[in-house]
Amino acid sequence: MALILTFLGKGGTGRSTIAIATAKKYAAQGKRVLLLSQDPGPGLGILLGTPLTSTPQAISPNFKAVQVQSAPLLERRWDEVKQLEAQYVRTPFFKEIYGQELGVLPGMDSALALNELREYDDSKQYDAIVYDGTGGMDTLRMLGMPEILSWYIRRFRKALVDSDLGKALSPFIQPVVSTVLTVDMSGDNATKSTQQVDNFLDKGKEILANPNRAAAYLVTTGDASAIGTARYLWGSSQQVGLTVGGVIVNQASVTETLAADFAPLTAVAVPAHSDNNWQGLIDALPDFGEATSAPKPIEINIAQRQVSLFLPGFDKKEIKLIQSGPEVTIEAGDQRRNILLPPQLTGKSVTGAKFLNSYLIVSF
Repeated sequence: MALILTFLGKGGTGRSTIAIATAKKYAAQGKRVLLLSQDPGPGLGILLGTPLTSTPQAISPNFKAVQVQSAPLLERRWDEVKQLEAQYVRTPFFKEIYGQELGVLPGMDSALALNELREYDDSKQYDAIVYDGTGGMDTLRMLGMPEILSWYIRRFRKALVDSDLGKALSPFIQPVVSTVLTVDMSGDNATKSTQQVDNFLDKGKEILANPNRAAAYLVTTGDASAIGTARYLWGSSQQVGLTVGGVIVNQASVTETLAADFAPLTAVAVPAHSDNNWQGLIDALPDFGEATSAPKPIEINIAQRQVSLFLPGFDKKEIKLIQSGPEVTIEAGDQRRNILLPPQLTGKSVTGAKFLNSYLIVSF
């Protein structure tokens, strides 16, 4: 199982440089490292001294880098869809649509990048994967896809099953599907594919929630706007369940004010790298294993019937609590999180909520 690390911060704060130094640090320790970039431009390849492609390129011993290229990835995935269709559907209807024709729609880049990240993790070829994405809300939404999609599937599936339309159609679904497809959809087979999707999404959520498997670090400079952006992304990362392990201050000192802005996280200052001399920057990087001691995005105390969410970077006025169904929705900034409660709290009404020391504490 690979450790997945990413870096969040305002553009121009040196996230890509930090990502490269992190990859070099792990490679020097003898770990197999993959640096995965979603930036289609040549910048990262220039920093590495090797042009990047959609195939992992060897940079140095134990260190490879790859660039997510959406158009060829979309073409490859479409070919896989058509192969599945030909295998299961008696009269394929996608056969006249060719992958070479497909354009990349908004949002596809993130979905394709997430799937590449998942496949490289599943390959067991790497001990650490450093993801160099946009470093902003797009990165967080990409990493939060399993959480968001699982909610849509869970809620819309139940809404359809409970509806009059779902009850009316259920006697006809099996024979219709069996006529169109070449598979048996009766009995347990009817839920097999749905269960596979559920398992995939659950695995994604488990990885993101485990700081031993996935963590982010904030990157900032001494500039006020960079610090403000990092704080906002810190709070937003909690909404997708991603642990933020610490703060890297690039080419600036850690002042008392800055340290207080990010408490209780540890902030470390790192120098610029010069030419091909990366060692000073590498040596200054934090111990990424300390992410396990960072505040958890969410904690559920069944005995006290409380759910606590860590939401730094926001104040009370920016947080909204909604309970309009069996789950609780937390809105903070531009993010919403639907909390799937344990059975002991499911269906219980919220009896109180308070915002204290960056924690939203919800009682049932």
